[in-house]
Amino acid sequence: MNILVSNDDGIDSLGIVSLVRALKPLGKVTVVAPDRQQSAVGHSLTFSSPLRATPFHRDGEILGYSINGTPCDCVKLALSTLLDEKPDMVISGINHGANTAINILYSGTVSAATEGMLSGIPSMAVSVNSHDNNADFSSAMHYSYLLAKNLLNLNMPKDTFLNVNIPALPLESIKGIKTVEHNSSLWKDEYIERFDPFGQKYYWFSGKYEVFNSNVDVDDILLEEDYVTITPVQYNLTNKVFLKNIKHLEEL
Repeated sequence: MNILVSNDDGIDSLGIVSLVRALKPLGKVTVVAPDRQQSAVGHSLTFSSPLRATPFHRDGEILGYSINGTPCDCVKLALSTLLDEKPDMVISGINHGANTAINILYSGTVSAATEGMLSGIPSMAVSVNSHDNNADFSSAMHYSYLLAKNLLNLNMPKDTFLNVNIPALPLESIKGIKTVEHNSSLWKDEYIERFDPFGQKYYWFSGKYEVFNSNVDVDDILLEEDYVTITPVQYNLTNKVFLKNIKHLEEL
């Protein structure tokens, strides 16, 4: 298989190196990823400045291309220009930190998988539930391999991709896999007011993530209970029920 890998933590991140190692037994892995940290950039694209693709080497081999852009830039550029053939799948990760609930919208890692899906390619985003620089990625590698190995057999709808979150625990401590909905948890926004050395005011985001305690199985709750969570994600932004309620506006 030909597998395209990207993420939002940067091409030299531990997560992307771990993912490449996990997927290599499945076929040819090509990385096209941002040249720097791009967390929480969502589905943004670069159009006001040129993109540059720089070959990136690791352990004496070309790992792929480093791009001075967003994760979506990386996948778009890879699929349209850099790759000789369309990949069999797009895997984005392994992201440092969970991408559950509302974080799905903000995550550049999830958006890279979304871009793969929009191009008609089976795609998956993978995240590990830790921001610790010394986090153990071994379990995330194990499940990334297993799920990627089975991805093409799922017959996923063309408008759907998988969002996977994995506990940062030893394999024997993980209770199993749960296929679940995403939760309705939200960030309680807070911006800390500070002053720079010149006395100019600035603000630093310091929001608090508030988990909504649902009575059904959802991603962030079961992730904290030491399960791998898998959520099939699709984007249909039309509120079809309310659409019927505003039909009278056509008569204005």
